[in-house]
Amino acid sequence: MTILNGASFCVRRAAITTIIGPNGAGKSTVFKTIFGLLRARTGQIRFDGNDITNAGPRRLLEAGICYVPQGRNIFPELSVRHNLELGAVAAKRGLDVAARIEAAMDRFPMLRRKSNNQASTLSGGEQKLLEIARGLLLDPKLVLIDEPSIGLSPLMVRETFDILQDLRARGVSVLMVEQNAKSALGISDDGIVLELGRTRMTGAAAALLNDPKVGQLFLGGASGAEPAGATP
Repeated sequence: MTILNGASFCVRRAAITTIIGPNGAGKSTVFKTIFGLLRARTGQIRFDGNDITNAGPRRLLEAGICYVPQGRNIFPELSVRHNLELGAVAAKRGLDVAARIEAAMDRFPMLRRKSNNQASTLSGGEQKLLEIARGLLLDPKLVLIDEPSIGLSPLMVRETFDILQDLRARGVSVLMVEQNAKSALGISDDGIVLELGRTRMTGAAAALLNDPKVGQLFLGGASGAEPAGATP
């Protein structure tokens, strides 16, 4: 079954780009295809000038692409610290993993406070932050993050979005799929509208956010940004 057929877009360096569209548009499939979890039959995926079409996840991690999938993807019976250590298995040679784990715990004080706790005892928001921190250990150039706000409180959504904005400030590119499209576009530089596996529109996030047609079809009514963390 072909899900993507005509999806074409670019992600700028040091920018946040959000993909929006109705359920079944192929948003999560885009990520799985980029990250080599699904095979592209045609077309090409390029990163940093290199063809990475159908490359395996290991090669993509080494190239600097980090994928934070939808849902919870942790080792629940292991401690927070052990989750971080396992996440660093694919780290590039020469990367000081121990120092990066310490830096992650400085960036997310909750992880240090609960470093010896089983990951399963963390709240949903805390588990999502653990996943993000684990991905950042690999010093990525591009972060793919799928539905980061699912199951999170408005406060944790704001914290997650703050992290993504901090990544952008540090020169990391972020490609996000997010159910709370208004809030996601509100912190994004660029937006992509995907429909039935095709790129329907691309442009500046602010322009898409304030486009009446986009608002009516994909943002649940009137256009206009909401503060991050607002209920969709």
